[in-house]
Amino acid sequence: MSFSSKHIESAVENISKLPGIGKKSALRLALFLLNQEKEDVMALINSIEKMKVETLFCKDCHNISDTEVCEICNNPSRESETLCVVEDIRDVMAIENTHNYKGKYHVLGGLISPMDGIGPSDLTIDSLVNKATSGKVIEIIFALNSTMEGDTTNFYLFKKLEKTNVKLSTLARGLSVGDSLEYADEVTLSRSIQNRIPYETAIQQNRS
Repeated sequence: MSFSSKHIESAVENISKLPGIGKKSALRLALFLLNQEKEDVMALINSIEKMKVETLFCKDCHNISDTEVCEICNNPSRESETLCVVEDIRDVMAIENTHNYKGKYHVLGGLISPMDGIGPSDLTIDSLVNKATSGKVIEIIFALNSTMEGDTTNFYLFKKLEKTNVKLSTLARGLSVGDSLEYADEVTLSRSIQNRIPYETAIQQNRS
C-alpha cells in the first residue's frame, strides 16, 4: 500500500494493530479521522489516554474499575457470600445485563491456555482460593465460556477448591458448546445462572 503522507502511513500502521482491523479498514478510519473537527479527534485521543493511564483493577474482584474498589464490590445490597467466576469484564457486563444476578464477581483475567503460554499463575486463582477459605463465601459459580480453555480452567478451579466447604456450581448448559457469554442473549444467560447445577453433576453429564 503506497501512501502520499508519512503521517497517514503511521496512523494506518498503528490503527491496523487493533484486533479485526486490516490495512484497508485502518486507512478508512484514518481518512475519516482526518476529515473530522480537531476538537472531536482530540477528545477521542484524550479519552483513550485517560482510559490507559487511569483505569484500575478492583483490589477485591479484579474487575476493571475507576476506583480502588469497584461499584459492584462497594454495593452493600450485593450478596457477598456468592461469587461468580468469569474470564474478564465482558462477561461481567453480560451477566449484569440480565439483572438477575445479585452476588459479586471474581475476574480471572483470562483462561488457562498452554498453547498461548497462559498458566494458572498468570490468573487471579490464588486470590480466589483465599476467598474460598476465608469462611465468608458460601457458593462459587463457574461462569466461564464453554470452550476447551474454559472447561480446562473450570476443572482446575474445581480441583483447587473441592476440599473447601464452599458449594461449587456451574451454569446450566443453555449455552452451546464453544459459545462466549458476551454473545449469549440475556434470557438464555439468565436461565443458565438461575438453573445452575453442582459442578460435579456437570462433570458426570459430560462423561455420559
